[in-house]
Amino acid sequence: MVIGVPRESFPGERRVALVPAVVPTLTKAGFQVVVESGAGLAAGYLDTEYAAKGAQLAAARAEVFRLADVIVQVLCHGSNDRTGQADLPLLRAGQALAGFLRPLGQLETIQQLAATGVTAFSIELMPRITRAQSMDALSSMATICGYKAVLLAADKLPRMFPMLTTAAGTITPARVFIIGAGVAGLQAIATARRLGAVASAYDMRPAAKEQVLSVGGRFVELPIQVADAQDARGYAKAQDDTFYKRQAELLGDQVAQSDVVIAAAVVPGKKSPVLVTREMLHRMAPGSVVVDLAAERGGNCEVTRAGEVAEEHGVAVLGSINLASTVPYHASQLYARNVTAFLLHLFRDGKLHTDADDEIARETLVTEGGEIVNPRLREFFALPAL
Repeated sequence: MVIGVPRESFPGERRVALVPAVVPTLTKAGFQVVVESGAGLAAGYLDTEYAAKGAQLAAARAEVFRLADVIVQVLCHGSNDRTGQADLPLLRAGQALAGFLRPLGQLETIQQLAATGVTAFSIELMPRITRAQSMDALSSMATICGYKAVLLAADKLPRMFPMLTTAAGTITPARVFIIGAGVAGLQAIATARRLGAVASAYDMRPAAKEQVLSVGGRFVELPIQVADAQDARGYAKAQDDTFYKRQAELLGDQVAQSDVVIAAAVVPGKKSPVLVTREMLHRMAPGSVVVDLAAERGGNCEVTRAGEVAEEHGVAVLGSINLASTVPYHASQLYARNVTAFLLHLFRDGKLHTDADDEIARETLVTEGGEIVNPRLREFFALPAL
């Protein structure tokens, strides 16, 4: 069973799907690993390191696809909306594919994958269960995004984060407010605290309060109730416009008092709710910073422009995307460990196991035999049941 690792082709993507350290684990399990030459270079992993660990190097991308029974990528066609389509002719029926597919994005891209006959697994759909924690790449990447968001804010903010007492007087600590206390939000709280800021957070899910307190943040409670805050997978559920309008009104004072706002409220498969309005930005002090981690899905801030820095009334709004790729060494390391655990679970005795009673395989399997076979996706896209 041959695992192929092509170089990531999305513009500016610096991660690699497998790092040299996991190659011995895979070869010991009976796999052979083929890596496209230079695939790990942008992340800090040399071809010589892969070869030393037992991987075979391939000079051409097409050769990797030709030799591999399983292709592992970070951004597959679907999540790679720039150059991913070029890989479609290289895929073949019966071949397996694992990586980020953005399955709740465009139906057309998933149909294109299905048409190749490839057996595709979406890392984003990994169930949030104990057995799958070591395979949860979405959480791994969110951790890095939360960390990097605080660093970007600290770099942009025209003041220091920590409280300092000097001969010239005392500097008060920066106030950082995080909206959305998921994995990224919790890491943002922890990072802001380590830099010396006063960190507080809000999340509409009541269960998030204990998590915010556990990393040293202050939980902001609003006098607004939501009966159905999260789905069975633990993610926030979309609410109606009336709820978001009332939520924004109540968040206004908290945003106005903050030097930095990090917005990380994402609803899977939905446009991100607008939680920071233009009016709120006008109430913030000039020089304040907003980092919108939901920029790629429309943004939590009204003025966010994906991939750009917007200025509004002296406030910088960073629409940063693909932040995990800016920390490619450790992002690749974490992703490789997640994917390795996933492959070892799926492939046993040299065979692919997609048992319907295995929740991990069932939830992540997207296409097989030319069809979109994932029940959740068929329901989401209003496709008839198989």
